[in-house]
Amino acid sequence: MDRGRRLAGLPCGRWTKWLVLVFWIVVFVVAGPLSGKLNSAQKNDASAWLPKNAESTQVVELARRFTPSDTFPAVVVYARNGPVTAADRAKVAADVARFGGVRTVNGKVFGPIPSTDGRALEVVVPVRVGDTGWTTLPSVVGEIRSVARAGAGGLGVYVTGPAGYGAAFSDVFSGFDSTLLYITAVIVVVVLLLTYRSPVLWILPLACVFVALTAAQAVIYLLARHAGLTVNGQSAFILTVLVFGAGTDYALLLTARYREELRRHADRHQAMAVALGRAGPAIVASGSTVILSLLCLLVAELNSTKSLGPVMAIGVAVGLLAMLTLLPALLVIFGRWMFWPVRPTVGSPEPTERGLWARIGAGMARRPRIVWVTTVVVLGVLAVGVTGLRANGLQSRDSFRGEPEAVTGERVLGRHFPAGAGDPVQVIGRAVAARQLRATLSGTAGVAAVTRPVVRDGVVYLEGTLTSASDSQASYTTIERLRSSVHAVGGADAKVGGGSAVNLDIQRASRHDRDLVVPLVLVVVLVILAVVLRALVAPVLLIATVVVSFGAALGVSSLVFNHVFGFAGADPSLPLWVFVFLAALGVDYNIFLMTRVHEESRRHGTRRGALIGLAATGGVITSAGLVLAGTFAALGSLPLVFITEIGFAVAFGVLLDTFVVRSVLVTALNLDVGRWIWWPSSLSRKPDVDLGELKDQATALTR
Repeated sequence: MDRGRRLAGLPCGRWTKWLVLVFWIVVFVVAGPLSGKLNSAQKNDASAWLPKNAESTQVVELARRFTPSDTFPAVVVYARNGPVTAADRAKVAADVARFGGVRTVNGKVFGPIPSTDGRALEVVVPVRVGDTGWTTLPSVVGEIRSVARAGAGGLGVYVTGPAGYGAAFSDVFSGFDSTLLYITAVIVVVVLLLTYRSPVLWILPLACVFVALTAAQAVIYLLARHAGLTVNGQSAFILTVLVFGAGTDYALLLTARYREELRRHADRHQAMAVALGRAGPAIVASGSTVILSLLCLLVAELNSTKSLGPVMAIGVAVGLLAMLTLLPALLVIFGRWMFWPVRPTVGSPEPTERGLWARIGAGMARRPRIVWVTTVVVLGVLAVGVTGLRANGLQSRDSFRGEPEAVTGERVLGRHFPAGAGDPVQVIGRAVAARQLRATLSGTAGVAAVTRPVVRDGVVYLEGTLTSASDSQASYTTIERLRSSVHAVGGADAKVGGGSAVNLDIQRASRHDRDLVVPLVLVVVLVILAVVLRALVAPVLLIATVVVSFGAALGVSSLVFNHVFGFAGADPSLPLWVFVFLAALGVDYNIFLMTRVHEESRRHGTRRGALIGLAATGGVITSAGLVLAGTFAALGSLPLVFITEIGFAVAFGVLLDTFVVRSVLVTALNLDVGRWIWWPSSLSRKPDVDLGELKDQATALTR
């Protein structure tokens, strides 16, 4: 115990606090330049997303000898309301020659290809992205667009296809990183001002979050550059909101306990040491739960999901370290005046003892079983909305909340050409089976045209144009049909890849990951709760509340996506991502509430301990929930459907969790089950008050 107190007192010692401050200043100075390079380490090409062993991934590797895997075709569509003219054809033919001179255009430019209705022309321009990924696409696509529109007259000109969409996605991610940071910071400042009611105290947690985010980005950059860690645009964005949200949560929890101890201790160093000694283990357990839950994503097949785990875990770990070392040092250095105008002085009353949550607890103490049963029924009804969740994937044109040129161009392309033009299906196999493979590809329903076989080193490569959009359900059906056919060709050892196959394999991997990771996260959380609370009944009940809360959040989100936002669907990985965030972060609040209840139960019995624990932590937990919900809601500033859906679902789920599930449902269960909630620990055998006596005590507590 003494050793633990000494460790807790290190960040806030009379001289060690200055060492902590100097350490973090050095970290910030070193990490600053490195964190700014994180965007350059992102990988947003197919290999950064694909499952490693998927058939489409194997085709990417095998097809390198025929077509560079880092080449994105830009589809340029020229269209008129009437028939194209001879002058139009001459203009487009001249453009084909000029496209070859655009930087990073790699290989032969195909076209002009006339449409069967005579109203449009198509040109396919292969664009090499190289090691920079899609970050160069906006400028290259811009050059292609400028060439195509010069002297176009009455021709409508659109750039679409994989390069067009890649440029649109790159524009979104590269233009919103600083915007998201500012929006998130403003949300955190507002919530901290409302929570602390101090015009200056919010500066310290926010400064610590900025330092933590900078340090985390630097660590992730170094691992991405030198240790093979994969970082993409989505994980980099979510890192910002998670570090802000989780870091500020830990700051709120620690500061609340520190303020309590300042009312009991004249020496602020001693007050912080006690606060760290009592709240620190709960905060460490909470952070460890989030970290381990995120690391469960390492077992995922999908690279984009697998990479999210360590990236987010590093962010939370650095944020946790900053809040348990730098923040205590700063709070002690600046002293009590940071709480102005309501400075906690020794012997001053603790406002939470008779605050809102104390009164809510007293109300629940009268009929706790009715409270938790009613709450579960309502949450169950909300969860029914999950049945309407269309998590079968989003077509590229449905991925944006607006309509960039790539979407408009795809619509024009689909009116005049086969919908899969510009993103062909790829078939690769043994050269001896070239004729059979071409015949099979040509004879497959849903394939409009097939290229001549190209043979190199005993391997044959073919491409086919799909009649449906490469990211549509119809194209996935064609891919499944084609795979069955070419796999049956004897001696061909054939595989099917291309854009449609990639999307199909991503969907399958997402479903596999969901079915594998969700149970694993539940087991990890259950074990951690059992260790922290030294009980079995409480962890099982808490896990059940996590599942119910997740179902209700996803059910409401599904209704909002379908009937309010009007989204076309959701990414298959959405349920998994939302579950991991809500389960991990929801358990944060479980641990903080229940460790306080456990502490008070030793002195006052479980039922009264539940009321004291709720009164002491209800306000800070809901404030923490507001911060976390606000930071995830900031993702809505990104005009991408998938990111908006994650932001809304997690934000709503966190609010539901903090205001209803943790504070009401869990407390009502504590009151109803009583001391047996700690079974089989010795605390389950400690005498407890009955509900009748508890009602009188609860009434007295709030007077």
